[in-house]
Amino acid sequence: MPTRTSLSLPEDVKERLQVLDEGGDSLSDEECVKEKLRLLQEFLLADTQDQLKILEDKLKSSELSPEVYTSEVKAVLKKALGVVKEDEGVEQNGHSNGISVNGSHKDEGEQEGAMDTLEEGGSIKSPSAPKGRGGRRSKADSEPKRSPASTRVTRNSGKQPSILSMFSRVPKRKSDELNGEATNGDAEVKLEEEITEQVHEEKRLKTETENPETEKTTNGQIKPVSAAKTPPPKCPDCRQYLDDSDLKFFQGDPDDALDEPEMLTDERLSLFDANEDGFESYDDLPQHKITNFSVYDKRGHLCPFDSGLIEKNVELYFSCAVKPIYDDNPCMDGGVPAKKLGPINAWWITGFDGGEKALIGFTTAFADYILMDPREEYSSIFALMQEKIYMSKIVVEFLQKNQDATYEDLLNKIETTVPPAGLNFNRFTEDTLLRHAQFVVEQVESYDEAGDSDEQPIIITPCMRDLIKLAGVTLGKRRAARRQAIRHPTKIEKDSKGPTKATTTKLVYQIFDTFFSDQIDQNNKDGGGVKRHRCGVCEVCQAPDCGKCSACKDMIKFGGSGRSKQACQKRRCPNLAVKEAEDDENMDEEEVLPIKEKKKMSQTKKKKQTKNKISWVGEPIKTDGRKEYYMKVRVENEVVEVGDCVSVSPADPSHPLYLARITALWEDGEKMFHAHWFCRGTDTVLGESSDPLELFLVDECEDMQLSFVHGKVNVLYKAPSENWFMEGGIDDDMKVIEDDGESFFYQLLYDGECARFESPPKVIPSEDHKYKFCASCVRNKEREAQDLPNVCEPLEVEKSDSKVFYGLATLKGEQYRVGDSVYLPPEAFNFAVKVASPLKRSHRKEDVDEDLHPEYYRKSSDYIKGSNLDAPEPFRIGRIKEIFCNKRSDGKPDRMDPKLRLYKFYRPENTHKGPKGAYHSDVNQLYWSDEEATVNMAEVLGRCQVEYAEDLVESVQDYSSRGPDRFYFLEAYNAKTKSFEDPPSHARSAVNKGKGKGKGKGKGKGKAASQESQDKEPQEPTVPKLRTLDVFSGCGGLSEGFHQAGISETHWAIEMWDPAAQAFRLNNPGTTVFTEDCNVLLKLVMSGEKTNSLGQKLPQKGDVEMLCGGPPCQGFSGMNRFNSRTYSAFKNSLAVSYLSYCDYYRPKFFLLENVRNFVSFKRSMVLKLTLRCLVRMGYQCTFGVLQAGQYGVAQTRRRAIILAAAPGEKLPRFPEPLHVFAPRACSPSVVVDEKRYVSNVTRGNGGIYRTITVRDTMSDLPEIRNGAAALEISYNGEPQSWFQRHIRGSQYQPILRDHICKDMSALVAARMRHIPLAPGSDWRDLPNIEVRLRDGTNTKKLRYTHADKKNGRSGTGALRGVCSCAEGKPCDPADRQFNTLIPWCLPHTGNRHNHWAGLYGRLEWDGFFSTTVTNPEPMGKQGRVLHPEQHRVVSVRECARSQGFPDTYRFFGNVLDKHRQVGNAVPPPLSKAIGLEIKKCVQGKMKENATEPVKQEKMEVCN
Repeated sequence: MPTRTSLSLPEDVKERLQVLDEGGDSLSDEECVKEKLRLLQEFLLADTQDQLKILEDKLKSSELSPEVYTSEVKAVLKKALGVVKEDEGVEQNGHSNGISVNGSHKDEGEQEGAMDTLEEGGSIKSPSAPKGRGGRRSKADSEPKRSPASTRVTRNSGKQPSILSMFSRVPKRKSDELNGEATNGDAEVKLEEEITEQVHEEKRLKTETENPETEKTTNGQIKPVSAAKTPPPKCPDCRQYLDDSDLKFFQGDPDDALDEPEMLTDERLSLFDANEDGFESYDDLPQHKITNFSVYDKRGHLCPFDSGLIEKNVELYFSCAVKPIYDDNPCMDGGVPAKKLGPINAWWITGFDGGEKALIGFTTAFADYILMDPREEYSSIFALMQEKIYMSKIVVEFLQKNQDATYEDLLNKIETTVPPAGLNFNRFTEDTLLRHAQFVVEQVESYDEAGDSDEQPIIITPCMRDLIKLAGVTLGKRRAARRQAIRHPTKIEKDSKGPTKATTTKLVYQIFDTFFSDQIDQNNKDGGGVKRHRCGVCEVCQAPDCGKCSACKDMIKFGGSGRSKQACQKRRCPNLAVKEAEDDENMDEEEVLPIKEKKKMSQTKKKKQTKNKISWVGEPIKTDGRKEYYMKVRVENEVVEVGDCVSVSPADPSHPLYLARITALWEDGEKMFHAHWFCRGTDTVLGESSDPLELFLVDECEDMQLSFVHGKVNVLYKAPSENWFMEGGIDDDMKVIEDDGESFFYQLLYDGECARFESPPKVIPSEDHKYKFCASCVRNKEREAQDLPNVCEPLEVEKSDSKVFYGLATLKGEQYRVGDSVYLPPEAFNFAVKVASPLKRSHRKEDVDEDLHPEYYRKSSDYIKGSNLDAPEPFRIGRIKEIFCNKRSDGKPDRMDPKLRLYKFYRPENTHKGPKGAYHSDVNQLYWSDEEATVNMAEVLGRCQVEYAEDLVESVQDYSSRGPDRFYFLEAYNAKTKSFEDPPSHARSAVNKGKGKGKGKGKGKGKAASQESQDKEPQEPTVPKLRTLDVFSGCGGLSEGFHQAGISETHWAIEMWDPAAQAFRLNNPGTTVFTEDCNVLLKLVMSGEKTNSLGQKLPQKGDVEMLCGGPPCQGFSGMNRFNSRTYSAFKNSLAVSYLSYCDYYRPKFFLLENVRNFVSFKRSMVLKLTLRCLVRMGYQCTFGVLQAGQYGVAQTRRRAIILAAAPGEKLPRFPEPLHVFAPRACSPSVVVDEKRYVSNVTRGNGGIYRTITVRDTMSDLPEIRNGAAALEISYNGEPQSWFQRHIRGSQYQPILRDHICKDMSALVAARMRHIPLAPGSDWRDLPNIEVRLRDGTNTKKLRYTHADKKNGRSGTGALRGVCSCAEGKPCDPADRQFNTLIPWCLPHTGNRHNHWAGLYGRLEWDGFFSTTVTNPEPMGKQGRVLHPEQHRVVSVRECARSQGFPDTYRFFGNVLDKHRQVGNAVPPPLSKAIGLEIKKCVQGKMKENATEPVKQEKMEVCN
């Protein structure tokens, strides 16, 4: 045995080891290892102990065989005893593990579950006295503890008395014996400096051993790291920093204070006489109350008892005055002074005593004590304890009532709750919540455990998931460490008011119900299909089945049936529940799925020939070349005619039969037919939710041999009934036709690219083509012809050798003449002026002082959220000067490739003024230029109208407001001289010559150019406004946009939340607003009521022409698949109620707006069932995802929109984007079942106007301070940008309303003050300094105490971790820090969450807002909420502008109510764009009705 090992071992131990090593005891290998372990147990370093513990666990779980275990342990011990080579540099001082006995992360006691006082289930009773004595299982049997003197060789022998030795010497106490430590007076006492020194040394060694990467010099000496970088010393017991100004010492006991046994027999407590045997006969420990108490460790540091110390077997004592249990008076009178009671074995909470305050208690070996008032010096520590208990009560009660609350909503609740009187704090802040997050989440878990298994756990609500992420909470801890049991779970009233059960029409109910019951049966058949696996790592997963809960009782091993397939309720893995909910939330576009390319059906159909006999019936009715056409054919025994439907066998027998209509029969060497295919519901976006008998027409067809025909089938066209609008709510038969295996029906045409279900177009074949008329062929040919550019009207006037000129060109159904203006892609031509493009400058500074800005290193990416650097340019605009084709070599014009010669228009930003020029100009202002360009006709993206402003017969504003696609110019731009001048006469002449002739209507209607003069131009029929019902109306964003579009008049609105309903009334005084549950109203109407309880008139059948609304759907955003619980949540969801409104009222148009993920919820099941209901009702419908930023707001906000139109109406298309926007935020496609659907938008990410920025949005608003509350102030200035002029409105408004912002706490205000103004600044730029807050207190510096495995050390060698988890160990509650400028929780969890980029982020003047939230919080989901230059969060008015609300729009309530109204709204510019599309449909139908007899041919426009 080498003489010098790296561990300091007593001589006797060394000798014994040597004997074992030499095999002197003839023990087996295994026994030898066990003996060594016993000898070395208390001398091993903490991490060696950890390694051994892991091996032991693996042995227990039989992951390792005993042999492997033995050899692994040998290896570990060998390494631990390894020889230290010439290692003079490190003097081990014999106390390498002086701390690990009692203060290590993983105490032996904890590893063995030493605290059995509270068994599984957090037993309600305290254990009986005899058991209680051993309650803190005596250390003697869990850990052979050496006398402290031998473990801790003290360096400093000066006998400076310590705090504890000043206390009166206490006689040896019973509890000391129990704990197997003959502690006498000051054997325990250690000198303060000496501890400090020891801790220093220990810490250094520890970081050295754990950090292989610390630099070592060649001779094995460890380079000393500069002193500043070692973490500050901590007390080995209570783990508080010894240099912390807040560390307080216990001030000593009064002289007459008694020990615990003496005190308990004092007659003032009159429970026992002096004969102590009384103890044994009691089952329960006696209970007393204590007041004027302090809790301290054995070094006399006052310390909290709820931070995990008791659980780690750190001995905590308390001194107090003890009073009888019936005495409620917290003063000292009549109390028995007592000293050093304890150690505390457990602490507990017993319910909120009749309301606000919780009772907190301690258990010692002798008694239970209920706490009353703390001593003055202990009150601040105790206040935190009360704060966290009260906080968890608020959170649980709030979450019960608000299952879909966000983190910001929770903060709002907490910040507006006034703490009960008598507690030592006056307001709750976000810091309070984060400080107590671990405890709060544990209380939520225990609440969930107590709940029913079919209740949605509240731990997966969005706000709990965010809190868990932000604060880095470890789930599943509570159940493992049943120490601090809540004995009588905090009395929290279960809230029975939720939304009422959904009121549904029979049709909607049946679709959902049949679908769900099938699915649930299916899941049960598949053995539960939806087995929730475990994460496998948390303590909960590793616990055994309890055998007591209902789930266990059903298990076969506990004698049950084994049917329910549920996990033991004690073992419901919280990590998994949270993770599943997360995954569902994050189904964001960016996931690039391997998408199955949609092939035309005909190419994918692999078919199989049949052996049927085939013969013609009758004579051929027409011969065309070699083809002889017939009307009938006999297949086997059936006669099939042209127009009949047949089935075709697939090559894959598991696939259902293909179905087609025969549109022609002919002989051409072989017997052939032309098949116009139907598509089954399962091949559409409806997938498995579709009706198995319903088919859809598609524009796909092919020629096939008759030998493929399998047989004849019946396919009926189900036309909407005459009385369709009045039949809502009474259709209760799910079946449309009987299922005889050969009958099907269809009612709609399906476009597979965009997932549009539309009424089949009416087509009448001419008589002579009946035998071979295929509507699919006709429509496909039309489409192809439209997509190709074409020219006509050759001009004789201009002759040229190489070109032929024309007067008219057509493309995609639009006509273009000379003098028209057109859009082109930005790459179609360039300008003579090169504008310096904004450089992609890196915003990272290189020379950052890392000690001052310790988190700056996290800013490695150059991507700034909310930046417009990647935004494309808007379309180029040109005016057609000539339309021509080049002549080919044979002298004929090349008509397949027409060209345009254009005059270029400059936009303000294309001139030398650059973006600054654009900022002050109108977005539709251009400059004429005489520069020309030649482009291909095929590149043209559409037509617009550009007028010389002087020639207009109305104001520029009126002209511009009549629709998009209208531009004007006042001047010409000369790029050579960089000057603006009057436009030349030929720029005007095109306008003057034929005022308004050949101009498009600017509405994109694109009917052939009308010839009236411009005064008569608005020939659009005036559209009667649709009577609208807005459900879930909020403050009215959706309705506001529709009103601006002039398509609707909202007669009725339903909004449950009163402040939003009040806001809706303020802005729409003529609307009947129902402030009640939509289910209640629908029930009333369906039962024939005409008014509600308040006497408001209810809309009746036939009254509602348009239904719009956004049902809240957060309730089922969690959990990716349905199970019985989420089914019932969905069947009762507001989406289902909303569909029932549609079924009952049968409006002409229907719009459902929702969050982007609506299309992905539950594997898109929510979307499919919604469309399935609409299709079953007879609606034409489609869905898409729109980005509000492309319709004129400076905000990214993607929304799912479902549109539906009644039979006989036209189904609206989605509006083309108006403004260009950051491409990352625009993903126009949606993936459902691995197929990508695109919306009908043809211009992609392009736009006709430039993007709107934060500067455009709010640069004109006056400066205000944090907490500004003046509801009306003056603007103090003119609008600067087009957006500002537009949003302020044409009426002069001197008063600016609601420019108010939240008052953030002193700490948050200080953080905001220290965020720099540069773009991309956020919390990572904060300095680590102490600052004085406005409330007079000081913040602390954040201490970096651990090595960070992932990020290493800083350039100056400083540590970067703030919690033991940075080293890969479990989190340690003692590592938490508060009241620091850099919030401790962000570096704590930053590595797992993209460094929390954007929290405390400033908006960028040239960028855009993140999605406007309901409560701007710097640490919320969208943390980029700081003003670009002012030290505050954005104001209500700034948020309202980011949503596109006019400045005259009113909100209602307090500042948080108003933020919520704004954040929940649909941006009016977005709904206006959709409204204009609906308007086009109504106008189109009016025109058709006006010209009914004339069949409109081919000039159908693709807008």
